Amino acid sequence: MPEIHPTAIINQGAEIDEDVVIGPYCILGSKVKIRKGTVLMNNVVVEGDTTIGEDCRIFPFATIGLPPQDLKYKGEPTGVRIGRGNIIREFITIHRGSVGGDGYTDIGDNNFLMAYVHIAHDCKIGSGIIMANAATLAGHVVVEDNAVIGGLVAVHQFTRIGAYAMVGGFSGVGQDVPPYTIAAGPRAKLYGLNVVGLKRHGFSEETISELKRAYRILFRQKLSLTEAIKRVQQELPYTDEIAHLIEFINANKRGICRAAREGASL
Repeated sequence: MPEIHPTAIINQGAEIDEDVVIGPYCILGSKVKIRKGTVLMNNVVVEGDTTIGEDCRIFPFATIGLPPQDLKYKGEPTGVRIGRGNIIREFITIHRGSVGGDGYTDIGDNNFLMAYVHIAHDCKIGSGIIMANAATLAGHVVVEDNAVIGGLVAVHQFTRIGAYAMVGGFSGVGQDVPPYTIAAGPRAKLYGLNVVGLKRHGFSEETISELKRAYRILFRQKLSLTEAIKRVQQELPYTDEIAHLIEFINANKRGICRAAREGASL
């Protein structure tokens, strides 16, 4: 049976699996689903059509599934879907989707979301992501697997952060950050590959070397992106990583962050 503190308010219809812990003064809406092994420590509010997967740990004063901060939202039945193994720290806000998207805000597995993070409506967050304190995602942002977003980062709506990318703290991201790169600055620019992150995730030296060559062609040779992509395809083996980098760039709608001037440091 779940362990539910007597001061918690659980609305009729909420589904709570075995081994769930609901701490003092938590409030759960009638459409909420909490899966096995998840812990809500205290003063956590979960509303709307929200599903939280197994073995998540949610810290005090987090709010999940409240209506989006969207003037077009008129109470439509939208929701939040959260995977397993996520750590959601204090005062985090995760808003449910809107009819301007597919109706859901989605978060994958094994993410570490630090205090005061905000994830707005319709965001699509992958797995293995770290978001530091007060990082903020506007609506419809996509963050691919294993990205790292530093503290006090603001990401513009409809922007994408690529897999294994790192965004330095106190940055403003208004254009897509390509996979495997480092971006930073008040109007974020690229500062090379996230080599340390790639090594930590087990990428081979050969793969890192190929990605470095691709980065130089794409962002250092003063070519248009169309010309640079053709050269990458002609000169480099079309590995899974190179293919993903090219596909990500080709799919952009807000533009791609460009490189900082050569020799500039973070």
